[in-house]
Amino acid sequence: MHSDPNLYDYWPYQGRPKIKWPDGKKLAFWIAPNIEYYEYMPPTNPLRQPWPRKNPDVVGYSQRTWGNTVGHWRLMDLFDKYNLRGSISLSIGLIDHHPEIIEAVAARKWEFFSHGIYNTRFSYEMNEAQERAVLEDSIRTVEQATGERIRGYLAPALTHTEKTLDLIAEYDFWYTCDLFQDDQPQPLKTKTGKLVSMPYSLEVNDVITYSVQGWSPERYTELLINHFNQLLKEGEKSGTVMCIPLHAYLVSQPHRLACFEEALKHICSHKDDVWFTTGAEIAEYFRENYWDQSLEDIKSRGVMTGGTGFAPTR
Repeated sequence: MHSDPNLYDYWPYQGRPKIKWPDGKKLAFWIAPNIEYYEYMPPTNPLRQPWPRKNPDVVGYSQRTWGNTVGHWRLMDLFDKYNLRGSISLSIGLIDHHPEIIEAVAARKWEFFSHGIYNTRFSYEMNEAQERAVLEDSIRTVEQATGERIRGYLAPALTHTEKTLDLIAEYDFWYTCDLFQDDQPQPLKTKTGKLVSMPYSLEVNDVITYSVQGWSPERYTELLINHFNQLLKEGEKSGTVMCIPLHAYLVSQPHRLACFEEALKHICSHKDDVWFTTGAEIAEYFRENYWDQSLEDIKSRGVMTGGTGFAPTR
């Protein structure tokens, strides 16, 4: 068994080919609200429990319901105020449960990408046919509801199989949010396609700061501003990416939202230097302008762990 999964090459940060975002912007900023649906009585999985407490967990279920009933609408109003488009990490099943949310998001020209069918159904133990069915369902259902072909993927509850990345590349997804190895896009080593690892930070994810770390809203705002300032500074040499992953049931709480707005206000005050965009637009721009250049640089450094960026030898 290999000690390295060979998903990507070791690619030192310093000295890479310079990335220039559109109009000379230094930092590509995208924001990813997770609109999730949690089943009240989800099926059991031998490797992971769907709720921290025993099923049924009416407390956890109702908290997530609040996010879709109240929190998401509050968050959309805030984004409208700053003319920001979200890239929605979508539990595909939510299209059937809350079509009003989908209609409101689509009307704003936000992006959708797949976060599996339900966030209570894990990829663990799925066979290839089952995983293909999830991807095909995701593509078909979003296209029928919105006319949009989804290009991004975040595995449900960050659960994977050994085939996940190869499969999403085969289905012509452009980017995955499941890896956290970089602050710039990077080519992944899949059997087919051109799949980009998109920066999607766990460090600034509100699930981590609020649910895991238990931070105050003020500390979260400070974290976001410091994170942005550092990436913007580095973006003077080569374009960086910042993503803020959000969950309406957390960040949209009445005592948190105004403080979060202070971070958005700071970021949006740098319009001359920041490309406000979506995950799909970043991935498309990188694939079209920097894919081949990145592979050549990796190869020239002699640090490839196997494969060429298209067909790995796993």
